[in-house]
Amino acid sequence: MDISLKSTVLLLSILGCGLTAGLCFTWTNAVTPGIGRLDDLTYLKSFQAMNRAILNPLFLAVFLGPNHLLFCNVFMQRNPTTWEFWTLLLAALLFCFGIGWVTIFRNVPLNNILDQSLLEQLSVQDLKALRKKFETPWNYWHLVRTLTSSIAFALLLIGILFHKSS
Repeated sequence: MDISLKSTVLLLSILGCGLTAGLCFTWTNAVTPGIGRLDDLTYLKSFQAMNRAILNPLFLAVFLGPNHLLFCNVFMQRNPTTWEFWTLLLAALLFCFGIGWVTIFRNVPLNNILDQSLLEQLSVQDLKALRKKFETPWNYWHLVRTLTSSIAFALLLIGILFHKSS
């Protein structure tokens, strides 16, 4: 395998995973606590607007692209007797399940419920119920994404240390 290709894929994996972990951390640390202080209608409208704005090609490439690159790293390593292989495999699995699956099967369905809601037409009680149905589970699953992407990023950094020494 061409070393420059292997190094390039590893570098792009680290970059994508790091950007995703940083994005998740920022939302967990600042965005959701900040908008959590808003009244129900303003909170739900803000979340709706952010969910709609974030769905763009650059975000999708950075957020979902590492799934493929991380498994390419594992394939290119193909030596299960090294620590590099195991750190890369664990990073790939954590990112795939903690970002990919959690996003698809937990956060996106909640986002879809919110996106399909005509907020201005809901009563105060309905807004409160929608927020209760949305906010706590969304924040919980997003915390899972934050932790798994951060751990995957740390594992990639450990993996590059072994990569550099081999």
